Amino acid sequence: MKLCESLAINLKYFRMKYHLSQEKFAEILGTTLSYLNQIENSKIDVKCSTIDKFACNINKFDKKAKLKSEDLVIYNKSHITHFSRIDEKKK
Repeated sequence: MKLCESLAINLKYFRMKYHLSQEKFAEILGTTLSYLNQIENSKIDVKCSTIDKFACNINKFDKKAKLKSEDLVIYNKSHITHFSRIDEKKK
């Protein structure tokens, strides 16, 4: 399995864990919705520095997470998700 595929699985897993839309999760990660969508669909390769930033930003969002960059690229079968899209509630 490619690293970009493992990253996609893990980012989807954490997004689901926190019950966030792609829009909100992209904001937390410090990236754009378009870029997150491409990552989650394994369409692009991501720099190591970006993965470091993502882990750091998840840790800021969830103080108990204590994620390392490696946690976002290591394949974990239990992180495979099958869930429908989570949309932000429009006011």
